[in-house]
Amino acid sequence: MVNSDLAKLVAAFDRLAAAGFTMGADWQAVHEICQAHEGEKPFDWGHALCHRIEGDDWNADYWYRRAGKARVGTVAEEWSAMKADLLA
Repeated sequence: MVNSDLAKLVAAFDRLAAAGFTMGADWQAVHEICQAHEGEKPFDWGHALCHRIEGDDWNADYWYRRAGKARVGTVAEEWSAMKADLLA
């Protein structure tokens, strides 16, 4: 499932990964893309991972439930699994 906004999400998450999944402008870019697509499961999954990175487990768990997903390994491992799913 690749469309232009999913491609933007993947690119933004790749930049966030390259920065070591730290808070900052790359995190904010991912969060804004996800917020713009609230209610769409791939973006809700991204939103969950965003809040996991932030350390807000309660909020992350909320978005995982909305996305129908669960945490997978480390943040890097989850991003790898998510990216493969998004690009499939």
